[in-house]
Amino acid sequence: MHPPPDAPTDLRSLSQRFAGPGRLQAIVLRPARGRPALLADPAEALAGQGLVGDRGFRTAGPGSGKRQVTLLQAEHLPVVAALAGLAEVSPLQLRRNLVVAGLNLLAARSLFKDRPLCLHIGAEVVLEVTGPCDPCSQMEARLGPGGYNAMRGHGGVTARVLQGGQLAAGDAVWCAAPVAA
Repeated sequence: MHPPPDAPTDLRSLSQRFAGPGRLQAIVLRPARGRPALLADPAEALAGQGLVGDRGFRTAGPGSGKRQVTLLQAEHLPVVAALAGLAEVSPLQLRRNLVVAGLNLLAARSLFKDRPLCLHIGAEVVLEVTGPCDPCSQMEARLGPGGYNAMRGHGGVTARVLQGGQLAAGDAVWCAAPVAA
């Protein structure tokens, strides 16, 4: 089977092409280290700071932190559960801020510096995916023996908030090149 005549074939173009938008399934706030995570809907993201009410929020003012927000692929929840020997895993256990379904979050990080990508959520919020979100040792306590290794490769991604605004479960999530200023 051959691609349609108008389909790009070079990696620079293909890396910016997605089948369609995803959906924000859940918003999780972590009020403090060691305290239970909470579902929040709606939530507010502030540029350069993160999610209001989350322990990762930078109250000292806008910064350049690469881990202002964490995102998790919803499709990885059953994989993590299976690898941990559990019937299911809750986003609250994994403590990632945003759970996204239907859009490959790893592909939302640009492969090429000259072709940046932005992750848009709803009508206002724009994120820049900055890297993988590796699991911490707490996953062993939260998921049981082998929980840390169950999360490896499925821990999601970190992001920086480029443009703030309101987020709500059900919001569309899509990737696009940044808008020129």
